[in-house]
Amino acid sequence: MSTPRATDRHHPSSPPDAPRAAELVVGPLPTLDTDRSDPGYRDWLKEAVRRVQADANRSADTHLLRFPLPEPWGIDLYLKDESTHPTGSLKHRLARSLFLYGLCNGWIRPGAPVIEASSGSTAVSEAYFAKLIGVPFIAVMPRTTSAEKCRLIEFHGGRCHFVDDPRTMYEESAALARKTGGHYMDQFTYAERATDWRGNNNIAESIYRQLERERYPEPAWIVATAGTGGTSATIARYVHYMQYDTRICVADPENSCFYDGWRTDDPDLTTDRSSRIEGIGRPRMEPSFVPGAVDRMMKVPDAASVAAVRALEDALGRKAGGSTGTGLWSALKIVSELVAEGRTGSVVTMLCDPGDRYLDKYYSDDWLAEQGLDVAPYRKAIDALLTTGRWT
Repeated sequence: MSTPRATDRHHPSSPPDAPRAAELVVGPLPTLDTDRSDPGYRDWLKEAVRRVQADANRSADTHLLRFPLPEPWGIDLYLKDESTHPTGSLKHRLARSLFLYGLCNGWIRPGAPVIEASSGSTAVSEAYFAKLIGVPFIAVMPRTTSAEKCRLIEFHGGRCHFVDDPRTMYEESAALARKTGGHYMDQFTYAERATDWRGNNNIAESIYRQLERERYPEPAWIVATAGTGGTSATIARYVHYMQYDTRICVADPENSCFYDGWRTDDPDLTTDRSSRIEGIGRPRMEPSFVPGAVDRMMKVPDAASVAAVRALEDALGRKAGGSTGTGLWSALKIVSELVAEGRTGSVVTMLCDPGDRYLDKYYSDDWLAEQGLDVAPYRKAIDALLTTGRWT
């Protein structure tokens, strides 16, 4: 028996003189081409982006307020008043950035709902932008969210979807997006990447521009609070990028894991308790929190946060939310350190949102009693500082 040729071994049914498979290809490979261009969608997208950017032109900047301190100290304390945005909070900036990010990525589509996991203020602002571009909005939030925030979400055309366990907000939001064909915005993942931290009138650039003519234009410290972590990440990155010497402090409320996760370098740390200070504090280390960008953190008792917002009302005649108090308490502690060291300079923190959203909480003695919060010792400490310069 003769030995089969190679062509016979690979193609036993082919005649001995059959050509190789490669020899059957004639000409170049075809070009595959799928065109999904949609002129109608692109027209809608351009108009949606225009509307969001027009809002930025109208309302991007906010006031920088001075908190009164004794003149001999040579220290200036400022609050960046984010409550003057159209939706009344610091989250207006974040919502604008998230909508532009989602639109430009092709994630937000006409007629499809935008869904967000939020404890309140972000949802209010996102409901505003959803209405601005004409898409439905659903806020997934804890059942304990203040009634005023729920009213504001609905005022802007949004719908509230409540969960009993705040830890389930993420999964519930993703499930709703799959069910409705909508987009889960996921502020806790995208907050730190949706904002242009190099400038573009972000909150950090705005602060430094407004301080240009002050006696200490480069603050010694900027104090932020963390909900997503996006604000502290934006400010810290901008400070590093611009090569300023300003230090960044993040103030965290009681039932949040950010402080403990940052201190122990444990990104997997969680807690099973929800924060009483709405808008900040999380049960897990959120992806948008950037620990390495932060110089310092403080764990602030909730009663101290409430005492601070009440002191703010006495000083400026302005009611603010609890997150403002958390940041203000930490800022005042830093002021006391500067006084003790005989140093001069400026400190900046945030007025995050107005207190009229929390009249039944932080301004209610009945609520404080229900929560077992005694603000008196903390208010005494603030009064002592403002009178003597010493923190007791």
